[in-house]
Amino acid sequence: MFNAFPHAYLAATDQSFRSDLAPTQPPKSAPGNKRCEKNLEKSIQALDDLQRRLYAHDRFSLLLIFQAMDAAGKDGTIRAVMKGINPAGCQVFSFKAPSPLELDHDFLWRTTCRLPERGRIGIFNRSYYEEVLVVRVHPEFLEKQKLPKPISPHIWEERYESIRNHELHLANNGTIILKFWLHVSKEEQRKRLRSRLTEPEKHWKFSQQDLQERKLWERYMAAYEAAVNATSRPWAPWYVIPADNKPFMRLCVAEIVTQTLESLDLRYPSVSNAQRQSFAKFRKQLQK
Repeated sequence: MFNAFPHAYLAATDQSFRSDLAPTQPPKSAPGNKRCEKNLEKSIQALDDLQRRLYAHDRFSLLLIFQAMDAAGKDGTIRAVMKGINPAGCQVFSFKAPSPLELDHDFLWRTTCRLPERGRIGIFNRSYYEEVLVVRVHPEFLEKQKLPKPISPHIWEERYESIRNHELHLANNGTIILKFWLHVSKEEQRKRLRSRLTEPEKHWKFSQQDLQERKLWERYMAAYEAAVNATSRPWAPWYVIPADNKPFMRLCVAEIVTQTLESLDLRYPSVSNAQRQSFAKFRKQLQK
């Protein structure tokens, strides 16, 4: 079974992670923005080749899960890291408030329907983790989920257990799971939300609801910490990436994805000696 690639921002799997100790800024030794951008281009080129091998190898799928507070940079990171990938080998799904159809199923149903098949990269922009993040911060949302009454007092632990079992099942069947919390500071989020009000090309991004959620910052941090501790496992790791600096954040994500795929020893399918010997005959036919 796949085990998490070691990295400075790999969250502990022994339930010792603390969100208040997780940095939101790059370390002092981090490369500058221009160097990060150049290194990102190198990772994108490597990722392009690795994605082709992943597709040809046809034994694994890769699932990338992105979670973050508003304005942390999920969309931009997905766009920046995956821009060199063949669109035929990659699929992105964004999960917002569940539809009536989705509410008629268990909370894992709508994402299970979108899992990547072998040979492909699947990306979840938000995911089933919303059910232990935003729903935990807003437990009143449970009333819309048509759950059997009374609702269990242990519902969050039960959902963590469902998630762990779900991810272990996927891992046992060849899905490589990488989960990224793009960890932005409250002050940096303030600046980015303000830019949505002052820069015309960003006006469409602004939502008054973002300001309401911002008031619940501490509750969200507690929910993230609990979710990471309950579900970060070697076969489904969480990487808590500093998100105050976008070039550094994107480079970290790209390097983790690239290094993970490199660790799989992906190979193009080989042909038998008999097949190879017949190639000369086929070449002659094509020459004619």
